[in-house]
Amino acid sequence: MKIALIAKDKPGALDIRKANRDAHVAYLKSTDAVEMAGPFLDENGEMCGSLIILNMDMTEAKAWAANDPYKKADLFQSVELIAWNKVLG
Repeated sequence: MKIALIAKDKPGALDIRKANRDAHVAYLKSTDAVEMAGPFLDENGEMCGSLIILNMDMTEAKAWAANDPYKKADLFQSVELIAWNKVLG
């Protein structure tokens, strides 16, 4: 099952994101369950959230999201985990 993790940063949290980015990227690379990942950008081109496509079941995705260094750093204003069906790409 594919899960889309859609996270939006708290306002003014760019410094938290930057301070934890290396740990977050290492976490992404620590499993082959991450199919795609990247930041959302605001109108100034600054990172302001995340989109991650996970290949695991919902229970595993919830546990994975809870252990993300960004989550542990309290970066996110909101996080959604939504079952997703890849059609193209």
